[in-house]
Parts: sequence; structure tokens; C-alpha cells
Amino acid sequence: MTKANYSTIIEVMHPVCCGIDVHKDSLTASLILSRDKGKEEIEVREFGTFTDELYKLKEWLLMNDCPVIAMESTGVYWYPVYNILEGYVKVLLVNARHIKNVPGRKTDIKDSKWIAGLLRHGLLRGSFIPPQEVRDWRDLTRLRRSYTESLADYKKRVGKLFETANIKVDSVVSELFGRTGRNLMKLLIERKSNLTLSDIEYCVRGNLKNKVEELYRSVQGFFRDHHRYILKTLLETVDNLEKQIEEFDNRIKELMKPQEDLLKRLKEVPGIGDITVQAIISEVGTTLENFANSSSFVSWAGLCPGNNESAGKRRSGRSPVRNKPLKTIMVEVAWAAVKKKGSYYKDKYYRLKARRGAKKAIIAIAHRLLKVIYYIIKYGDKFKDLGEDYLDKQNSTKKISILKRKADLLGYELIEKAA
Repeated sequence: MTKANYSTIIEVMHPVCCGIDVHKDSLTASLILSRDKGKEEIEVREFGTFTDELYKLKEWLLMNDCPVIAMESTGVYWYPVYNILEGYVKVLLVNARHIKNVPGRKTDIKDSKWIAGLLRHGLLRGSFIPPQEVRDWRDLTRLRRSYTESLADYKKRVGKLFETANIKVDSVVSELFGRTGRNLMKLLIERKSNLTLSDIEYCVRGNLKNKVEELYRSVQGFFRDHHRYILKTLLETVDNLEKQIEEFDNRIKELMKPQEDLLKRLKEVPGIGDITVQAIISEVGTTLENFANSSSFVSWAGLCPGNNESAGKRRSGRSPVRNKPLKTIMVEVAWAAVKKKGSYYKDKYYRLKARRGAKKAIIAIAHRLLKVIYYIIKYGDKFKDLGEDYLDKQNSTKKISILKRKADLLGYELIEKAA
């Protein structure tokens, strides 16, 4: 390598820049300044993380005409800094794996200098940070998902409580928290004496009226005051969670009203419903201008295999992206999409499953679906299903020649069917 090429690789991209090492109660900022004759000067300052201290950080950066800063994405501690600097300075939020310092030489000041040095030479790549509006959607949809998971957990606890009291209602009803199930739970809390067949008959709704006697047998157990107290507490928690989730639904729906057309087009994709489409939009935004192509978008979501090769040997191709909420959402969408009859994704899934197994096949389907979402959001396209026979038609000529060859070997002649 020539000297000219080497100097090109390590050229200075940002003559003035700042690296920040962020913690909960303090941050260390190293500002690199370019003086006369190309000399560089590093100025290090420490700030608190209260808002008034962060305003001092902003004034210091603007006074020195610093156009860009970089900081590690440490938990949620970067949020206060970003809230103050957004719109004034370009902020690069960097993955901790990309800026790991030399072991054994680690201090807050050295970390901030290391980040500033990497940024100065353009060796850092910022994470995707959506606009404020989208971040608000994201907070609500993630909180709704957390509440929904908690709700499912508390419902399971009710089932476990019934098992400990010899109550077998969930062995008769398909949905323990349906109308009949809720009526029976309310009856068990209110009535301390032995239940009668007429009591059960009064609680039953729908098709379960044919199972009154079986339901009566299922509630004959050892349901004591202890169980009543716990059941009452659990049901109050379930009701509160359901009420809060409904409020989240209404709030999210109200905030996303301006995106009605986009939501409608996305819901045409198999496996995507009202809740899912809101979650997807809250994770990726409505423009995708930060992603140059669909491949980089899918890679960011963690639905591409990783590259890990050394000395010509291919190692594990597992994606480096682990806990990406969008990845979880898309896998759920893929499982729903492959169940749709007559769909291209169902046919493709079973072809891949036969060769690669169910898990790899479903990730491949999620990969394809996310590419579809990319084109719908970025270019305003509409979804069109290729159909279950698409792959057969693609290779029809080759398949016909193979069948003719096999027919000749068996002494038969393959004749084309008349139109």
C-alpha cells in the first residue's frame, strides 16, 4: 500500500468534533479542535446530567462551533443529552461494540477521548434515531405490549390458583376469561356456600349451555376463603390492566390518525393487523429516509445472517442483532402469514422448511415480508400477493423437461393437455 493510499484511509473527516462518555449522574466530554497549521487540541470537561448542566454543555459546544458529537448508547442515559442537543448539533448514537476501548486502560476521560478520536476520522456509524413523534408512538406501543404480556401472566395465575383448589373450569371452557368463565369466577367469590346446578345454569352463556352438568362437576373443589381473597385480587389486577390497555389503544389510534392511508396499505400484507401495524410504524417511522435500500433496512432489523469468516473458513452466520423489538414483531407476522391459504408465503415457507427447518424458514419469510414493508413505506407501493403457484410457474419449463426425461425412461410419452 502506498503512502498516498494510507493517508486517504485515515484522513480527518471532522476537524472539530466531540466524544461524550455518558453515565447516570455525570458525563465526560472531549472536544477536539483544529488550530492553525493543522495542529489539534483536546479540551476535556465534565458535566452533571441535570438539565441546567446539559445546557452548559450545549453552550460550550456551540461556542466552539462543534457540528457533531458521538456518545455510547448506554441504556436510557443518552436521552437527556439528546433532548438538549437535538436540532443544534448532529448526534451520533453509537453501538457499544463498535467503540470498545483497549482493556486495562479505561477511565471516563480516556473513553471520551477514544470516542472523539474515532469520530474525527469517520470511523463511527450512528444508530437510527426516529423523530420525536415516532419515539412517542414507540413508547406507547412498547408499554402496551408489556402490559399485554403482564395481563396474560395474571390470567395464567388464575388458572394455577384453580388447580390448587381442585377447580377444573378451564378443562370445560375454551376461554377461562370469556363471559361464562368470568360469571363463574364472580359466583365463586360471592357465594361461600355450596353451589347448586341452577347457580351454574344462570352463569352459562352460548354453546356452553349444553355443558351445565359438566361445569357443575368442575367447580366442586376445595375453594376456601384464602382462594377467594387471592382470586379477587388477581381479577382486580386483570381488570385494571385491561382498562389501561384499552386506553393505550385509544391514545395510539388518536396519535396515528394522520397516517391512516399508510396503515391501511400495510394491513393488506398477510399477518398484519391493527395492533401489529401500529407497532411496526412506531419502530421504523413513516419515511425510512435513513435506510438507503431494503437490504440495509432488513439487516438493521436483525433478519439477515451475519458475516463471520476468517482464513477462508465460514463460522457461525448468526445475526449480531439480538433483542430487536421489530425482529420479534416480524417473526410473529411471518407465523400468521404462512397460515393464509393460497398465499405465496405459505408455499415458500413449506419449501424452505423441508430443506432448512422451521426456524430458519420462518426467519426467511420475515425477511421477505420486511422488504415488502420497506417498499410500501418508502415508495408508496401497494401489496400484491404473488400466489401459491408462483414458484411452480417460475420453473415450469425446467420441470416439464425433467418429467419428459423420466417418462422416456419408463417407456411413456408425455403429451401436453389440450387447452
